[in-house]
Amino acid sequence: MSTKTLSKEAEIGLMNFFNDRIDPLDMARAIRQVNLTLALGVLNDQENIQLNAAKLGESFYWLNELAEILDPYLDLE
Repeated sequence: MSTKTLSKEAEIGLMNFFNDRIDPLDMARAIRQVNLTLALGVLNDQENIQLNAAKLGESFYWLNELAEILDPYLDLE
C-alpha cells in the first residue's frame, strides 16, 4: 500500500468531485457495478455485460472522471 500523499490540486479536485459531481456512496456503487459486471461477463461469456451495458457505461464515466482528477491525462494539450 502506498503512503504517498495527494497533491494539493488532486485533493481539491477530489473534494470538488465528491461535493459537486457525485456522492461518494454513488461512486462506490459505480465501482462495485463495474467490478461485478466485468467479472460476471468474463465468467459468463459476456452475457452479463450486455444486460448491464447502460449501468456499465455510466460507471465507466465516473471512474474516468475520478482518474482524471487523480492523474489528468485527457485535459493535457
